Amino acid sequence: MAFKVGLLGLGTVGTGTAQILLDPAGRHPLLKELEIHRVGVRSPDKPRAVQFPEGVLTADLEAIVSDREIEIVVELIGGLEPARSLILQAIAHGKHVVTANKAVIARHGAEIFTAANEKGVYVMLEASVGGGIPVIQPLKQSLGANRIQSVTGIVNGTTNYILTRMQREGADFGEVLADAQTLGYAEADPTADVDGLDAADKIAILASLAFGGRIDRDRVYAEGIRKVSAADISYAEKLGFTIKLLAIAKRESQNPEHSEDRLQLRVHPTLVPKTHPLASIDGVYNAIFIEGDPIGQVMFYGPGAGAGPTASAVVADLLNVAAVLKTESEPIPHPLIGCSHQHYCSIASMEEVVTRFYVRLLTEDQPGVIGQLGTCFGNHGVSLESVVQTGMRDRLAEIVLVTHDVREGNFNSALADIQTMSAISTIPSLLRVL
Repeated sequence: MAFKVGLLGLGTVGTGTAQILLDPAGRHPLLKELEIHRVGVRSPDKPRAVQFPEGVLTADLEAIVSDREIEIVVELIGGLEPARSLILQAIAHGKHVVTANKAVIARHGAEIFTAANEKGVYVMLEASVGGGIPVIQPLKQSLGANRIQSVTGIVNGTTNYILTRMQREGADFGEVLADAQTLGYAEADPTADVDGLDAADKIAILASLAFGGRIDRDRVYAEGIRKVSAADISYAEKLGFTIKLLAIAKRESQNPEHSEDRLQLRVHPTLVPKTHPLASIDGVYNAIFIEGDPIGQVMFYGPGAGAGPTASAVVADLLNVAAVLKTESEPIPHPLIGCSHQHYCSIASMEEVVTRFYVRLLTEDQPGVIGQLGTCFGNHGVSLESVVQTGMRDRLAEIVLVTHDVREGNFNSALADIQTMSAISTIPSLLRVL
């Protein structure tokens, strides 16, 4: 009994997926029962790294999602459209869907999963976050007994590569980005990566699974790494930190003012203590650090992109669907594979987030400035953990300070007052601390 698969897209990941399916030897025996029936591509006549029988390749993607013989559609074309429409058409025709498309799931997941639940089919998305790192199914299954407290991840390889090189070479962002683009580690248009949008898509997906509710992607705060300087990385190093772009989903401690749990959902460059497991994740690698009760702390680490790792996750989803279809006459719903929650999670505003801050200021070199800063912060309930005058820069005194935990709204109010002080020239850097 073979399960017929329709593949949409034959780029890097699509080719990697096809290569696994066409070479099942030494892998899970169920792979032999997955058959590539049709492959949708833009140019069927283009030379390919994978060879298919005559008639398998087609430019008619809609014909694949409506093909009665196909049971599972694999969407690997990326982007929002036509991916979203093709996924919904596949569902409407009773097909199970496997996708690596974090953008379409993060932004249109509610619509897609509602349609899938009504039609009684699965939408699988292991490859949408973390490349080959198995984290989606563990959140659904292996960690299902836990009350998850937080999910913190390095989930974008491009930015991690850039920050790693900035740290090792003492180089500035623009210089490393240009080199990363030349080497193929960064896109020609790096906006989604370096502005934190890609990571925001991914943390929205992880949070939905970890906390059992839908996430409004527009409520996820996203701040990128463009403003991180070589000076900040150097000072962080001296203070015992490394700077990483973190995606954070965190359950707030119970607040009597709120009847339900609320989540913090944010992406931003962060000073990570060198003792934290995420501090050692370098280059293009990804890692997802999860805290839950009763398991405590667990971290998933591995390659976050590429043909092999991402295709590994795609095929794992195919195997999960095939296993259910093979063993159950009425496969739907399977509570440990499907995604059936309907309500939206309550998300705290950034003003309410409590965290530590790192601030670098340039001031006039005159007596009493540090005292004035301390007084101003104190007036807004901001406690300072450390204050260091690091030296002179452009004839101005450079001051670096780190706060204790503080409500972000209070910190912003203090900063607004500080910016009105005559001795303050500029505030070049403002970063959060894990």
